[in-house]
Amino acid sequence: MFAFSSATYVLINIFLILTLGYLIGRIEIKGVGLGSAAVFLVALVFGHLHTAYPNTMFGAEMPKILQNLGLVFFVVSVGFIAGPSFFHNLKVNAKSYVLLGLVIIVSGGLTCFAITKLTGMDAALSAGLLTGALTSTPGFSAAKDAAGAARESLVSVGQGIAYPFGVIGVVLFVQLMPRILKVNMDEERAKISNTAKAAAAAETKLRKPCFTMEEFGLLPIALGILGGILLGAIKIPLPGGNTFSLGNTGGPLIVALILGHFGRISRLDMQVPKTTSKLLRELGLVLFLAGAGFDGGKDFVEILKQEGPMLFVYGAIMTIVPMFIGYFVASKFLKLALLNNMGSITGGMTSTPALGTLITSCGTDDVAAAYAATYPIALVSVILVCQFLVLLG
Repeated sequence: MFAFSSATYVLINIFLILTLGYLIGRIEIKGVGLGSAAVFLVALVFGHLHTAYPNTMFGAEMPKILQNLGLVFFVVSVGFIAGPSFFHNLKVNAKSYVLLGLVIIVSGGLTCFAITKLTGMDAALSAGLLTGALTSTPGFSAAKDAAGAARESLVSVGQGIAYPFGVIGVVLFVQLMPRILKVNMDEERAKISNTAKAAAAAETKLRKPCFTMEEFGLLPIALGILGGILLGAIKIPLPGGNTFSLGNTGGPLIVALILGHFGRISRLDMQVPKTTSKLLRELGLVLFLAGAGFDGGKDFVEILKQEGPMLFVYGAIMTIVPMFIGYFVASKFLKLALLNNMGSITGGMTSTPALGTLITSCGTDDVAAAYAATYPIALVSVILVCQFLVLLG
């Protein structure tokens, strides 16, 4: 009989979740699979087992730092990947990305508001559903602050119910749309890569030799995370006594984009090798999914029993409506290429897992630039919308 410490059980659970998640993620039905997002589903089950069987190996608590570390690893690696082409891409499509980010979040907010009024649901509960539908931690925090101590538990209930479909729904959407449209992926990759190549070529001409501290690019990554956390901690006052901050997602993403764009600080090399950034992106994604899924699974079954399955349906609607409206606007009015469209959808829906899936399924990192361009406006918008929903409800 094995006798392990609680810390060892945590390690066993983490790597068991990752192993099972990857195995399940490889299962495909007509070419469509969950990929890395399957880690989230396995972690949901482990979270439920943690609650149901506290005196077993599943009773070991998953450290919160796991989820936070995974998130900053992912967004920093995305920033360094997208950095070289980001500002050129933003210059060309800035209005489109800003408009699309607003359209997605506002349409989600209006959908949430309509459901609140039609069902008589408490506004704090419906705002929680929206934060789960958009997988938005900053929006979740803003909604809890606006709800106050007496109603913040309702926000948590809504977020816990809507979050799983918020992850899986967007992951499946970015895989299914190219197949439904029967597009030529080689042609779509060529469209999106032209901008990236032009931007990279321009940057290469301007770049002079500089000093490299180490070969793996870990110094720029550490600096990007450190600077991003400090930037994300800055709080900007908002009306009503609330505050806005970029947090541990927006801060590291912006700093990494800047470092990735310039590639240097004076004569110090800030470039990250693609092998390092890709490994860190995948590692960060699955660690984030493992932590988020475990937390979400703890009370998921109990909450669903208490509140009823219709809350899950309402949350799914809040994911589906803004996603399809965003796609329609980007395709018909903004005339974005399909992969730019899909990348923008993942940014507008603030969906970290969907971006990871999109990069894998479409076979190019260039979609990260569209995500990075749309994400900041969506981040700001979802915080404001969630606060307004609670206050107006």
